Order: sequence, then C-alpha cells, then structure tokens
Amino acid sequence: MGWGYSQWAPYVPVAQKKNNAVKHAAQVAKKQGRQPAPVTLEGRKIATTFWGQAWCKNLEAYSDYANRLPRGATYVRNGSVVDLVIKPRNIEAIVAGSETYKVTISIEGLTKPTWKKIKQDCSASIDSLLDLLAGRFSDGVMQRLTRQKEGLFPSPKEIQMKCSCPDYSYCCKHLAAVMYGVAARLDKQPELLFVLRDVDHQELVSQAVAEGNLDRELSGVSNALAGEDLGALFGIELDVAPAPSKPTRTKSKPKREQTRQPATKKSSVAKKAIATAAVTKRATTGTKAAAKKNSKTAAAKTRIKAAIKKRSTRKIAD
Repeated sequence: MGWGYSQWAPYVPVAQKKNNAVKHAAQVAKKQGRQPAPVTLEGRKIATTFWGQAWCKNLEAYSDYANRLPRGATYVRNGSVVDLVIKPRNIEAIVAGSETYKVTISIEGLTKPTWKKIKQDCSASIDSLLDLLAGRFSDGVMQRLTRQKEGLFPSPKEIQMKCSCPDYSYCCKHLAAVMYGVAARLDKQPELLFVLRDVDHQELVSQAVAEGNLDRELSGVSNALAGEDLGALFGIELDVAPAPSKPTRTKSKPKREQTRQPATKKSSVAKKAIATAAVTKRATTGTKAAAKKNSKTAAAKTRIKAAIKKRSTRKIAD
C-alpha cells in the first residue's frame, strides 16, 4: 500500500530502525564470510589518537563537507554506522537512518610520485629511520604522512561518494557519518590508512635500508654491516645487486725445460711438506680474518640494537 500526501507512514521507533539496520548488516557480513564491523565510540569523542584526529582535521578543512559534518558526527556518536569495512580504494558501510542505507565511497589510490616522495622524506633522518626499523613512526614521520595534499589523506577530488538515501547532495549526513567512522577506525587500526590508499607501509622500511640510508646515518656507529647483514638483522628482504664478477685470467704455463732432473724421494717429500704448510697458513689466515669480521659485525649489531631500543622507549603517539 502506498502512502499518499494526506496519509502518514506508520511511526517506527528509532531503536527499531537501528535494530533493522543491524540485522541487515549481519546478513550482508554473513554473505561476505565475515563478522559485522560496527563503529563504536568510547565516550563522546570520535577520535582520541593522532591518526583519527588528523583524519578529522583534514576532513573538516574542506568546505565541500562543511554543511553536513555536524549531522554526520551526531549519527556516528549514536551508533548509527552499524557496519564499516575499509578496503583498498574503497569504503563500504551500512547506516541506520529513517531506513537502512547503503554507503559506498571510492577513493583513488596514492599516485606513484607522491608515494615515492613520502618514502624518501621518511628515511631522511636518523630519528625517523631508527623508529621505522623499530616498527614505530616518529613524530616527524607521522606529520609527513598526514600532510594535507602531500600525504596519505585524500582530497575531495579523489573521493567519489554514493548513498542509497533520497538526499542527492554531494555529501549527505550518512556519508558524513561514515567519513567520521573512518577516523574512529583509524584510532584502533591506523594501518588501514595505507590499505585505503593502496600502498604498502613496509616499503617505508625496505626503501630506507635498500637505498643505503641506514649505512650513511649509522656511519658513526659502525660500517661493518653489509646489505645482507641488515636484512638478516631486521628481517627485511633487500634487493641487493650482486657484485660484478672479475674476469678470470688464465696464466700461461711456462715452457717445460728440455732437460729434467730425475725426481728423487727427498725432493718429493719436501714438495709435499711445503704444500701442506701453505694450505695450513691460508686456513689459519682465513679463520683469523673471518673471526675478526664476525666480531666487528656482532659489535655493530649490538650497538644498533641498543640505539633502536633507546629510541623505542621514547613515548610516541600510536
């Protein structure tokens, strides 16, 4: 039965509307083989960590969303975003409103030049480099990653939004709620920001080491570690180019003398003794050199680990 202009649709309590949306989200999640992922806040603040707050700050800096953001904040605070999934270049969500609405937000992947510049900047100092190797982000790295227009956050022109509600504005309150929901999700899973922009955060560490920045920055510590040693120490697969092989020269054998002295038992024994002594000398020399190199390498590793441990104890916002 349709409802005409002179008739009112039956009243549905807000709690029931939300319950209907929750049930729908559960059905969608089951079909996709996962659990529902509602946005839940602890208290009134949408974001409490650096990552979530930086996302909100960037979002609120764009005038395109200004009119709808307050209503969106209300929606996410009261738990209306009953499901939110972040994938590479895509956000899918279900929002409880007058009805159950489906939200899809497409975000362009980070351009290769921008990502290349970010990786170069993040490995430019010893502070950020040691933090990256320790699996943490320094203040400088976090500021660089969240820099407006030059960081990981998308600009409005890189975002395409779609909501199943009848509001045809560029950013309805349901879309705004989902965008705020992303901030809450980044509070607990900041790595999703890299997933969303379709880049691998491990490349920050890999490039920092592969380009020799670690050797240069830690030159005062020790220069005994080669690329392979760093890979073993930090568990990083490095693209180390093989050393060019030197061309082997074949020595021409001297011409044998026309007249040979008959070999005697004494000269044969002497030759064997000399050969044995030479082999022993080479083995001893090689063992000493290897032991010296291993000692230097172990000392360098110890000093680098100590430097990383000292840096990692500093309080850094997750």
